[in-house]
Amino acid sequence: MNLENATTISIENATVEFTKGTIGSVVTYLFDTSKEGHPMVNAMAGLAVLKDDEQLIMINHCAPSGLFPKIEDEFCHAEMELPNGLTQIVFTRKAGADNTTDFSATSCGGGCG
Repeated sequence: MNLENATTISIENATVEFTKGTIGSVVTYLFDTSKEGHPMVNAMAGLAVLKDDEQLIMINHCAPSGLFPKIEDEFCHAEMELPNGLTQIVFTRKAGADNTTDFSATSCGGGCG
């Protein structure tokens, strides 16, 4: 993954650093909770700023299965295991989806899956 024009940004309610740049022509936000931070809190913070035709990339020690049911009406996700054993999840908004996600729903309860 080659994030071009990358800059560190502050995202409200996030507990880790976010980077914003582009991959090709797609505006991309990236964060890593594999070593620190709360995956659910940071995913919800990042998803809250995501616009149509943008993507959010999360690096974590596993796929946060408790997150997916909370966002499935509004967001798509694709998981990929990285060579270093971590998991990359790419989130995008569903075309025409209503803004129904409760971004304050940051309790996990699902673990890895």
